[in-house]
Amino acid sequence: MPKLHLALFAALGLLAASSVRAEAPADADGFTPIFNGKDFTGWTLPEGDGGHWKIVDGVIDYDAQSQAKDDKELWTEREFGDFVLKVDWRLKEAPYINKGIPYILPDGTHAKDVHGKELKLALPDADSGVFLRGSGRYQANIWCWPIGSGEMYGLRTDPSTSPELRAAVTPRHQADKPVGEWNHFEITVKGQTVTTALNGVVVIEAATIPDLPAKGRLALQHHGGKNAAGEWTGPPSLVQFKNIAIKELK
Repeated sequence: MPKLHLALFAALGLLAASSVRAEAPADADGFTPIFNGKDFTGWTLPEGDGGHWKIVDGVIDYDAQSQAKDDKELWTEREFGDFVLKVDWRLKEAPYINKGIPYILPDGTHAKDVHGKELKLALPDADSGVFLRGSGRYQANIWCWPIGSGEMYGLRTDPSTSPELRAAVTPRHQADKPVGEWNHFEITVKGQTVTTALNGVVVIEAATIPDLPAKGRLALQHHGGKNAAGEWTGPPSLVQFKNIAIKELK
């Protein structure tokens, strides 16, 4: 067979293989993997990242030190509208002592002392999250705060957020496992509502978000940085992700 034909067949074979990798089959429950455990097919690495988002032993591993100049998040290539997202995550360690963690009340406001000053807690902390529909404003937080992971910080702390929505995006339960152990998110986004279950416990239940976009990409969040002395200046995203799968809702 002529060399030109062999080269053409080889190229077609590679194209077919990449197509198979990109279009993984759905499981019995209708969930399609969007991370294959081998490479970043379907994801967009930050430009100039420097290898800080990487894959280690089949999981996405991040060391919170991306060298990207602008956006340091890891984004999906595709946009999603209504969906159920499953993702396992764990904070590897929490080396930073955060002295400004607020005491958050069930209505999403911050507790104050008898003099009207906000109560602050000093605790080991790490920070990441899952961006929904293209923006960190609509984020399921991952961190060490006593209020628990799953809250939507960008909405809860916005002064323009209504009291009803502020309470709705504040976790009803603290369902996190200790730092170092794996946790499981199941996040349902339908229309303008978000429901988040953490380790089988519903922490955000059908929060209705009026300005939630109709669709957008997902992202895994970067957080933190180091000063010239090599010390963390904020809670870092020392985090891993695996078993990321999505079921798109019609």
